[in-house]
Amino acid sequence: LFSSNMHCIGSKLPSVVRLCQRLCIQPLSGAAQAPQPIVKAVLPDLPYDYSALEPVISADIMRLHHQKHHATYVNNFNSAQETLAAALAAGKASDIIAVQAALRFNGGGHVNHSIFWKNLSPQGGGEPSRFLLEAVNRDFGSFSKFQEQMSAAAVGVQGSGWAWLGYNFKTDRLQIATCANQDPLKATTGLEPLLGIDVWEHAYYLQYKNVRPDYVKSIWKVINWDDVENRLDQAKSGGVKLA
Repeated sequence: LFSSNMHCIGSKLPSVVRLCQRLCIQPLSGAAQAPQPIVKAVLPDLPYDYSALEPVISADIMRLHHQKHHATYVNNFNSAQETLAAALAAGKASDIIAVQAALRFNGGGHVNHSIFWKNLSPQGGGEPSRFLLEAVNRDFGSFSKFQEQMSAAAVGVQGSGWAWLGYNFKTDRLQIATCANQDPLKATTGLEPLLGIDVWEHAYYLQYKNVRPDYVKSIWKVINWDDVENRLDQAKSGGVKLA
């Protein structure tokens, strides 16, 4: 069975262009000195009310997670892009290098959360439909075995990070991976992100305290399998799927 885990470590820093391909973006004015137009990340609206995922995820968590944490990633990513543009225009190699960590962390935070919100739904839960379920059964043995492996990966993340179900273009298989902090899956592993579980404490602490396994067990009740399957279909067909 093809179910080996990957970790987002030791990979090259993502470029601004690669990140921006997966963002909600709009042009910024006043960027004439940059080699290419600066793009501005935009905080997306949630496709449901903050209370819609209760009792699995409380309205307080959703509001704080979206309005504060995700918004901070967006603002800091935009600031880092401006810093990069100025460094590029000035030809300052050290400044260009220095801003890469901020781009990776905050740009990755925006990419990851933009996927995460759509991966959840008040009408979620249960099992995926036939197309995705067949792929899961082929690559993990059964849906229950996949859930066990994905849950174990999420619970086992040390510190803060994400557990992902990704699509491996080279093997045409589904694959579980974990990423530290806000490392974006595709830019750091090449896997197409299909389903992400955020295991930063801000995603669950107000409700589940430090009992991450309970949060991971509960989140399956609101997984939007239609969105996950659509992402797999887009990946297999070569379409571009924005976060």
